[in-house]
Amino acid sequence: MAIKFDSARWNKIKTDSNKWWQRKLGRPLIQARLFGAEPGREKPLINCWDANANWFSDFICSFGESVTEEQIVDRWDYALCCTKFLGDAFPAVWPNFGPGILAAFMGSELHTSPDTVWFDYTQKEKIQDLNLRIDVRNYWLNRVKKIAAAAVDSWKGNVQIALTDLGGIMDVLASFRGTEQLIYDIIDAPEDVRRLTMQIRKLWFDCFNEFESIYKEYNPGYTSWEGIFSESRYSILQSDFSYIINNEIFRNFIKSDLYESASMLSRAFYHLDGPVQLKHLDDILSIDAIKGIQWIPGAGQPDISQWPEVYRKIHKAGKLIQIFDFQYTGTGDILQILKEQIGDISGIVYILNAHVTQQSQIEDLLAQYI
Repeated sequence: MAIKFDSARWNKIKTDSNKWWQRKLGRPLIQARLFGAEPGREKPLINCWDANANWFSDFICSFGESVTEEQIVDRWDYALCCTKFLGDAFPAVWPNFGPGILAAFMGSELHTSPDTVWFDYTQKEKIQDLNLRIDVRNYWLNRVKKIAAAAVDSWKGNVQIALTDLGGIMDVLASFRGTEQLIYDIIDAPEDVRRLTMQIRKLWFDCFNEFESIYKEYNPGYTSWEGIFSESRYSILQSDFSYIINNEIFRNFIKSDLYESASMLSRAFYHLDGPVQLKHLDDILSIDAIKGIQWIPGAGQPDISQWPEVYRKIHKAGKLIQIFDFQYTGTGDILQILKEQIGDISGIVYILNAHVTQQSQIEDLLAQYI
């Protein structure tokens, strides 16, 4: 293995991360991953992703059963060997089976394309007759578990293995009912909706705990799909279904789920996706157990430098903030821009990807803050 990372750097990641979560680090976290480095090992047996790509581009569910778990891990290993980890970056992989894979664990049919996944539940029973459970023999559940176990066995703690994207509670329910039908269900059968969201939340944490049991002996800590590191129990929560509902429905059906879910974790972020979800921001910020917000303006919207009122509100509420480099289309220093907008930027984690040919520019950026 030629992954360019060691135990001393992992210790620093843990120390600085804990200080950041506690608001004691005094600076932002900056994870800079540089792709295109000399790997120092042979190419994997299965095709490797573009050396300039990042982990969002790799749908593991698109590999058929003929591709073994060990081959997938070896493919990841090659990509990590081609990567330099600067600043607060660390080697990590994410078993990307698409958002809401929990629905597939519960029997919804998973469909894939090169850049997305979707779910289709073919049984159309009445909501009163619907009960959700996980079959321990489920192919997708066991595929993810086997990949996780193979990754743990291969790296034994030198690489952080992220939790697969189980999805938002109401989003998973929409995979079984359909988004439009779920709106009618909320109106016509609210108690059944609450019953099912409680079932899903329990199953969500059953899966979280099961994956945790696979990772825990060696994993340095916890990460989800977005890449934030925590040494204690952490995940990013979401509810994409929220974009089509008003504040009253959000408070009655989603806020309580977010509160209960965040309370079962040591630390939680919320994935705030698109301007239409901004109407729920005050309710989300009022949940003490949610420690931070990832704001995604979305396609066709101004980049993150153009939302000072959003970041001021998040910052004023005492929450942490996560941003990606691809969310900013300008040429300046996005951290400096946000500093001018909100003042203190020590509660920001900035995740960026670049080619190794840009190393000197990235090092100049890091020198300003680290």
